[in-house]
Amino acid sequence: MNRKESLQTMGMAAAAMIFPGFDSSKKSQSTSDFRYCLNTSTISGQQLGLRKNVEITAEAGYDSIEIWVREVQAYIDDGNSLSGLSRLIRDSGLEVANAIGFAPWLSDDEEISRRGFEQMREEMEMLAAIGCTRIAAAPAGDFDDPKIDLLEAGEKYRRLLDLGRETGVMPQLEFWGPSRVLYHMGQVMMAGAAADDPDVQLLPDVYHMFRGGSGFNSLKMLQGDTIEVFHINDYPGDVSREEQTDAHRIYPGDGAAPMQEIFDDLKAMGGVKHLSLELFNREYWEQDALEVARTGLAKMKQFG
Repeated sequence: MNRKESLQTMGMAAAAMIFPGFDSSKKSQSTSDFRYCLNTSTISGQQLGLRKNVEITAEAGYDSIEIWVREVQAYIDDGNSLSGLSRLIRDSGLEVANAIGFAPWLSDDEEISRRGFEQMREEMEMLAAIGCTRIAAAPAGDFDDPKIDLLEAGEKYRRLLDLGRETGVMPQLEFWGPSRVLYHMGQVMMAGAAADDPDVQLLPDVYHMFRGGSGFNSLKMLQGDTIEVFHINDYPGDVSREEQTDAHRIYPGDGAAPMQEIFDDLKAMGGVKHLSLELFNREYWEQDALEVARTGLAKMKQFG
């Protein structure tokens, strides 16, 4: 064995220790169980309300729904109850895969971060009441220093995981491509490793992996339990990466993303995967919401 071959062998062995799902032969025997999910942002422009969004998600044929904390709060503010919402979702045959919120838990201002953790607790307890067991832990708030300390981020995330175990709603570490703080898959992988916790889970997104320059090969390095929710969308190939916004998101398969490779890598991981269609496309918002939901489901299933 020459020096190059020796280094390659050592590198593969190290990867196998750090990422148990890493397979240097790229021949995994695992198979993921895909659950098709609708993130209500996809039809939020129609402004139908949470009740109607649940009905459309079920009628379109999805297995689960991904809701927004602000939707749940608006539902309660309209005089409805959490028990009624839980019953509505259950009777629709859906599972609440995840919820999207923006508590500033990651702020480098300790007072803002403290309030962010308090907000997270309140939101987790509210979500637990409707049977939702996951919440996005996004880089929201005033944490704008681009020289983010990923070790500190990991420590804060570990505290969120403690809170998640206490409430029964586990935080999914999310990154945003346009963010100045957590914009790359490598960053959340390091923060997850720094948390040193068995319940670490990441929440990637096709658009954000492209927008932040992550690429998609990192998916080959992760085991099944590390990702339980994955945001599915596509992006146009004729707009520069830096100029793209959430509004550019399009149906999977209609853009430039290596969609089949992404689905194949997710399939190879093993474990349950809620593939959540998350779009913010203004043109889709002008169309019939049920038709948009059905089209998005069909677009996803062609790869699964």
